[in-house]
Order: sequence, then structure tokens, then C-alpha cells
Amino acid sequence: MINRLQQLEKDALAEINSAVTEEHFLNIKTKYLGRKGLLTGLLRNIAQVPDDEKPMFGKLCNELKNALTVKIDEAVQQYARRNKEELLAKQKIDVTLPGSSIKCGRVHPVLQIRREICSFFSSFGFSIVEGPEIELDYYNFEALNIPKDHPARDMQDTFWTEDGNLLRTHTSCMQIRAMQRMKPPMRLIAPGRVFRYEATDASHENTFYQMEGLMIDRNISVSNLIHFMKTLLREIFKRDVKIRLRPGYFPFVEPGFELDINCLICGGSGCPVCKQSGWVELLPCGLVHPNVLKNVGIDPSEFTGFAFGLGLNRLVMMRYGIDDIRHFLSGDVRFVEQF
Repeated sequence: MINRLQQLEKDALAEINSAVTEEHFLNIKTKYLGRKGLLTGLLRNIAQVPDDEKPMFGKLCNELKNALTVKIDEAVQQYARRNKEELLAKQKIDVTLPGSSIKCGRVHPVLQIRREICSFFSSFGFSIVEGPEIELDYYNFEALNIPKDHPARDMQDTFWTEDGNLLRTHTSCMQIRAMQRMKPPMRLIAPGRVFRYEATDASHENTFYQMEGLMIDRNISVSNLIHFMKTLLREIFKRDVKIRLRPGYFPFVEPGFELDINCLICGGSGCPVCKQSGWVELLPCGLVHPNVLKNVGIDPSEFTGFAFGLGLNRLVMMRYGIDDIRHFLSGDVRFVEQF
């Protein structure tokens, strides 16, 4: 029995020295020292030991039990310390290294241009007004000389809400809201987001930005409109740009014009942005229709005015050479980081 006890000690120490996980150590403790362990089994067979050897055998068993317990507990503690040291080594911070830079956001190019244009018109005494994106039919259509049965409504590709309202299709509705609470003479611009239910391509989006401009005073003519538009474009592009003014139909202006800019992406040779025409529609404009003035209580025989709707997205495209309007809403930070 003494020989079996010595062999058990030798086997236990070998397993303890080869163990590599805390679970392994606990399994060894159970295997040798548990209620059904190997050492416990030897003690239960003490009756097989000669009477004169029993005291010595019992003493050796207890000493081995205590020694294995201490050995296993120390091994578990060493394992825990080693793991902690390895974890701390991985988490160690070298305070001498330079810190990580924090990425800053960028101002969206449309917002940059919007601020520039607002600053430009403010210097000419224009007020900046804003209004709701969810609009009433009256402000978006009826008061702008577009009654319910007017075919121009089909041109707007409108998003309608379930309660009969709509997502504004242009910033022109701000003309009405402003003229209702202001008296002429007046000068104002109304920047904002607008929505059109239409397919997207390189030059068309269903959500984009416009800036409505309005000037009401005595003796306002087309020459005043052209002067402001040329001055604005010169300010934005920092040089004179080639434009053309052609007839255009808009129910809320009479006469109405399409002010086009020579495509700065292709230089007028033709590309997807200008639909191979060499020109980009930029500034629908005209003199305010007398019916619109009457709808807000302004006498058209005394006051006249001009209005325009500037496409901010297309203006940004021309300034920076952006060849696809869909980049603006793509959510790609690489696009915004260029500005």
C-alpha cells in the first residue's frame, strides 16, 4: 500500500506540472482528493494495511493530501497571476506615443454654397425666410396660380400625405407665406429642401435643395432680374459664366424664363449632367404673375416683382465639377471630406 501511495503522489505531481488551465487543475484536485478520489480510495482500504503500518500509512496519506492541496492551490494562483500579467501587457498604454487624432466632420457642400448665397443677398438687403417642408395645397399650388384642375400639377410629381397635404415641390410656396405677412417693397430669399416623385439620374434627384428669391417694388422689370442673376453667378463662380435666357412656362410668373448656364463639367461639349446639350437648367425665373400678387392682396397695377428658383445642388455641381447629383445624398463620407 505504501508503494501505491508513492506512485499516486508521483502521478499527481506529474499531472499538476503538465496542467495549463485552471479547469485542468480543478479536475486534478477532484481526481485525487475528492470524495471519490484516488487518495480517498486508498484510505478506505486501510484495513488491508498491516496493523503495525497503519499509523504510518494514515500519516503519509494526510501529509500527501495537504501537500497536493497546497501544490494545486499554488499552481492555480500562479496561473491566475500569469493570465493577469498577460492581460495587462496587452492593455498597456505607452504614454510616450502620440495620441490618436479625432476626425472632425465637414460642412456639406450644399450648405457651404447656401451660406455664401445668403451672405451675398443679405448684402443687398434681402431677408432670409424659411417655411415648412410639409406644405398645404393652397401654398404649394393654388395661391401660386395653379388651381386643382391645372395641368401644371402633373409636372410637379408630388409626394402626397394621407391627410391631403404634401411635401413641397418647390420653395416658391414661401413667396405666398412671406407676402402675406410683409408689405412691399420687399426683398427676400427662401432656401430649403424640396421633394419630387421622380426617377433619379446624374442630374435628377427626388430630394434636393432650392433657393427661392423674390423682389417686389415699383417698376421692377426683366432687366432687374437679369442683373441680379448675372451678379450672383459671378459671385459664386468668381468669374463671368456664359448663360442663356429662353422662354419657360411657370404659372406663377409672366413672362417666365429658363436661365441656363453653359455646362462647366464638359465645357459645353455634352455630358450626362447636361444631357449632351452643353447647357444646364439652373434658374427658372420670371416676373411675378399679377394673379399671385392679387392672391396676397398686393395691387399689380402699383407693384411688380421678379422671382427665381435657384437649384443649389446643380449650382454646387457646376462649381466643383461634380458629375452626379446622387453623390449629395449617398452618405459616403469620402465625398463630403473633399470639401
